Amino acid sequence: MEVLKENEEEEQREEEELKALEISDKQHDVERKLSVDQACTPNDVPDFDWSSIDTSELPSSYKTNSSKEKKLLRIADNFLQQYAHLCPDREPLLLHPVNECGVEKFVSTTVRPTLLPYTELYHWEGCASFVSDYLTMEPLKSPIAPPSSLYSPTTILKYHRGNCFDFSVLLCSMLIGAGYDAYCVNGYATHKICTMDETLEVCPLLRKPQEEMEKPKRDPLYGLRVHAWVLVLSGKREVPETFFINPFTGNSHSTTDEQFLGIESVWNHRNYWVNMQDCWNGCKDLIFDLGDPVRWEFMLLETDKPHLLLPDVEEDEELFDRIMDSVEKEEEDRRFDMPPSWVAPIQISPREFETRSPQGRKVILYKKAKLEKWRPYLNRNGLVQRLAVYADSHYTKVVEVKEWFKNREDMLDMREVNRQTQLTTEHFHPGHLLGLKAHIYTSMEPETEHTMEFYNEARVDGLQKRIENANEMTEYFTGRDDFLYFRHVEFGKRVKKIHVAGTRIDINSRPIVQIKECFHRNPEKPPDEDVAERIFLITEERINLTYHLNDKYITASKKNFLKGAERDRKGNEIIMTPETCITYQVGSSETDKKLLHLYKLLQKLIEEEKQLKHEVWESATEVLEILKIREDEEADIKLTVSIYDTERNEKRRQEYEATDDLMEDDLLGQEEQDLDYLAPFLIQIGNIEKMSKWQALRLREDCLTDFKRRLTDKANVIQAHLQKEVEELQKKDQWYQENQNQLSMEDEADFLAYCSETMFRIRVLALRLKREKQVAPQKYLALEEKLRKDPRLKVHLSHP
Repeated sequence: MEVLKENEEEEQREEEELKALEISDKQHDVERKLSVDQACTPNDVPDFDWSSIDTSELPSSYKTNSSKEKKLLRIADNFLQQYAHLCPDREPLLLHPVNECGVEKFVSTTVRPTLLPYTELYHWEGCASFVSDYLTMEPLKSPIAPPSSLYSPTTILKYHRGNCFDFSVLLCSMLIGAGYDAYCVNGYATHKICTMDETLEVCPLLRKPQEEMEKPKRDPLYGLRVHAWVLVLSGKREVPETFFINPFTGNSHSTTDEQFLGIESVWNHRNYWVNMQDCWNGCKDLIFDLGDPVRWEFMLLETDKPHLLLPDVEEDEELFDRIMDSVEKEEEDRRFDMPPSWVAPIQISPREFETRSPQGRKVILYKKAKLEKWRPYLNRNGLVQRLAVYADSHYTKVVEVKEWFKNREDMLDMREVNRQTQLTTEHFHPGHLLGLKAHIYTSMEPETEHTMEFYNEARVDGLQKRIENANEMTEYFTGRDDFLYFRHVEFGKRVKKIHVAGTRIDINSRPIVQIKECFHRNPEKPPDEDVAERIFLITEERINLTYHLNDKYITASKKNFLKGAERDRKGNEIIMTPETCITYQVGSSETDKKLLHLYKLLQKLIEEEKQLKHEVWESATEVLEILKIREDEEADIKLTVSIYDTERNEKRRQEYEATDDLMEDDLLGQEEQDLDYLAPFLIQIGNIEKMSKWQALRLREDCLTDFKRRLTDKANVIQAHLQKEVEELQKKDQWYQENQNQLSMEDEADFLAYCSETMFRIRVLALRLKREKQVAPQKYLALEEKLRKDPRLKVHLSHP
């Protein structure tokens, strides 16, 4: 009796639990309906009217189904019936929504694998970035249900817009075409992911490692919001780990990302898989082995897989036999191959690929930041991207601005401006007129704080960096033959300041107080003869030398020179005395008394000091020149256009068309011209047919010797011009140093103009000489190869 009583009580408890569950389910349905009604307000309806698009010109495959497609739809319906019977609590699957022509199409056939002819789109990052930039996001009509229609990627591209499913199908088509194992995903995600709300997210350009986003507000539709994204499995294209791509942003996410809350199904162009795993913990615990029939139920059989069985039907044999016949037929159908995509080939013109964003501009709001993107050439200054960082969440007070440029003739790549300190940093691509790599400043006025970095490979002096203000200048070098790597100059105050009208140049240069230079170790010299640091105390008329440290000692050798007048009042040279130089020689207790050696060293240092002062003046002048050039470049910004861009470069296109007609004649003319290198030497022989092997050898050697001589002469001429310019500049500078106190303003202006022009010629000649030395061996080897293959010589040299 007690047992029966316990059973009755247990049955009563079960009935109460079932009633409670029914009430809970009804309440959930009511809440869900209310949520749907609240979410689908008229304000959320997109402005674009898809019903007004023109479909008359679309191919017939968009408007009808082939017999194979019809059979596929029947298989899909049968699959859906069995799925609904087995999983009555699951949401309906998205299998065959209608396309833009109102025709039902299976989702796998809407995927159109395509490899587009742009290098950037050979990688998933480029494909994802293009799709997110090119399309405008539209919300789903119902945030908790898949769409009833799925348009072709070609139509989506044409109108530059779509929902998350449209984004995903296009991106998946491009990724599969590029060789990735990619799939479209029908699942659930957070409000932020579904609505592309990045206002709580730190901009990727500002994100620091392990920086988390701000916690979002509570979402009443959490876990119910439908979203589509792309799954990329590991293996193909050397993908090391499976990951997700959010097509709205183009960002990759781990499969354990908490923003992705569940998956209903995935598909590609070959098959359709239903997720049979529990998503109570989001996507964190999902196993993406699509060949596992327990975790993923597939629609079409690609290999032998277990088929679906309906439970509890063995008792009715007739029903069981009927179902088994249906299952066997269904299994036969499921071995059916997926028909080809009904979508026309996806094509993107070069102009469309370049334009990217609709109307050429796209704006994304992040947490306290706004990112703007433009297509190239839309802005006259070459601006393609701008990131503004704000101090508040209302985007009112700008703290920092970063701008990126393309196709600038001045090679400007990026500019950063701190609006609080007004510190501006400019970055340049290689190729600027003066080898400029970066420029940091608060004002373009001269003798304010300026930091300039250079591509040292493009400079003769190996300058890497220069920092200058009104009081000092610091320069850093690399790769120099004299091992110099650091120079610091201290300036004094001007006695007078004379400004030349129309320029930034002041005639009276700043007086130099001190010059300090540091050198790397020269292994070819002993440490106590290899100068590590030298300081020219110009106002004190002293020169201090510090040598490199010997490994055996803890102190370094030093020499301190005191400069006096080189001649007395009668013009006689002053004799060197021990007091003129204080010497400390490591490892020696005696003072170095070789006065003649010290005297010659002092004389050499005095000459080097003069040269150094001139180099400092050149550096200061170059800073002014760079500032003037940058002002001119910003005042008249010019954009470069590739000669292959025939749409923009109309003139080049016309030239190309005109040249194309005469290409054969040009080639023939070029062949005849290429034969002229032997002409002067063939005249001396006369009859070529009677040429002997010895004459052919002599002819080849004479041609090579003459070419080598001409290359050497050309280099010598450039070297002579360079040496002459340097000597003239040194003489002029020496004249200026001796007479600067007696010169008028006009004389000083003439001197300055002369120096500026001469320095420019010296830099040009130095670059030409360097280039000539680099290409001369290549030219010689090229001529040697031509002579070896020349038929007029080859026929004679091959004779015994």
